[in-house]
Amino acid sequence: MDTPPPDAPAPRPAPPAHPGSAPLASGPEGPRALRPLLEAVLDALDSGRRARGGPLPAGGPEAVAARVRDALGDVLPDHGDPDALRALVHALAEGAADPADPLCAAHLHCPPLAVATAADLAVSALNPSLDSWDQAPAAGELEAVVARELAHETGLADAVVTTGGTESNHLALLLARETNGGHVRLVHGANAHHSLPRAAWLLGLPEPVVVPAPSGTIDLAALHSALTDLAGPRGSLLVTATAGTTDAGLIDPLPEIAGLCAAHGARLHIDAAHGGGLIFSDRHRDKLTGLEAAHTVTLDLHKLGWQPVAAGLLAVRHPCDLAVLGQRADYLNAADDTEAGLPDLLGRSLRTTRRPDILKIAVTLKTLGRGGLGALVDTVCARARELADLVREHPGLELYDRPTISTVLFRPTGATDDDVAAVRRKLLTEGRAVLGRARLDGRLWLKATLLNPEIRPDDLAVLLKLVEGSTPR
Repeated sequence: MDTPPPDAPAPRPAPPAHPGSAPLASGPEGPRALRPLLEAVLDALDSGRRARGGPLPAGGPEAVAARVRDALGDVLPDHGDPDALRALVHALAEGAADPADPLCAAHLHCPPLAVATAADLAVSALNPSLDSWDQAPAAGELEAVVARELAHETGLADAVVTTGGTESNHLALLLARETNGGHVRLVHGANAHHSLPRAAWLLGLPEPVVVPAPSGTIDLAALHSALTDLAGPRGSLLVTATAGTTDAGLIDPLPEIAGLCAAHGARLHIDAAHGGGLIFSDRHRDKLTGLEAAHTVTLDLHKLGWQPVAAGLLAVRHPCDLAVLGQRADYLNAADDTEAGLPDLLGRSLRTTRRPDILKIAVTLKTLGRGGLGALVDTVCARARELADLVREHPGLELYDRPTISTVLFRPTGATDDDVAAVRRKLLTEGRAVLGRARLDGRLWLKATLLNPEIRPDDLAVLLKLVEGSTPR
């Protein structure tokens, strides 16, 4: 039995429990209070999954809404309901689109790893807030070390944690603007994520210049022409490239774009929210060659990182760029506290109160290692190639192209766009499969985004059979 150091304070006795009291998640009684509640949650997750019976609930929006309202009842009753936790978790699970189901493959919505989810529970129980050192002493250091290491994996110097790709892209534009005296013009491909032009609007930047992407990736000749026409002071232009488009998982020609930016004195941001997870794979990492040439890179590990939402980062080449985020609030980072050695966390985000999402990421990296994460990446990429082969060999289906990462676009042969949309909605309404949609080459395609490393070849065949059976004759 461990003996406490002689100068350690005596443990405080637990306060007496009162009938009807709401126990706390941390503190001496936290573990005892949580254990039966966690059992109730796990049981409700299982019963809800069985009631759902598929990748998402059947019946469409009205049926789902009715079940939720029925489970919820009086939102704020006069007297509490001890069964509320079980009932509402059951309702949420029954009405969920479960990314762990092999037939749920519409979006960049991954099934989270159990170990990452368990780590997230610790964060919820301890509830640190990363806006001052005295609220998160260990979490602040953990975030600094792990974020910096992930930045090094991309070839950059440091990183800040964000809620995902949208916040990271917004922050990248803000840094570009502030490091260039408050003025910058965004140049992005027609394939760029919607959050980029939206960020330009939110930041009051000029209307972005949109470069054609006729094959799904940026047209280099068009980019060169645009940069030539827009010639201005060094740093006045911000070019954004995409490593893993939302629609098809395509990767822009990063080295060539980086060369054009260097030649024209433009700043480069790479949105690798989708494809950034390829850095863990020895087999696929070379697809991200050129990432290290960027000034900023968006990463999003609740995609190809198998983290619970949220798990984003923005990596930066020059840590000094982050100085523009610095803020001073005497109750959080007083100057004399900082001078005395207390770390200043307030300038590490656009947000004030924020949870340490880095813990689940750190636990995952440490538990699986590069080899384990790389194997997950390799598996989903291999399954996407297998699905593409099945589509190509199927007489009633048409393949858009070989997958670059793990997204496969296909459609019934001879179908109209209306037919394709109807197939997807029919499968959704019946609760049988979740497929996305993407418009490329002027046509609508069904989109399967494979992020479930446990999906089997038989599941792929079932998915195609469901599409075939739902196609209008």
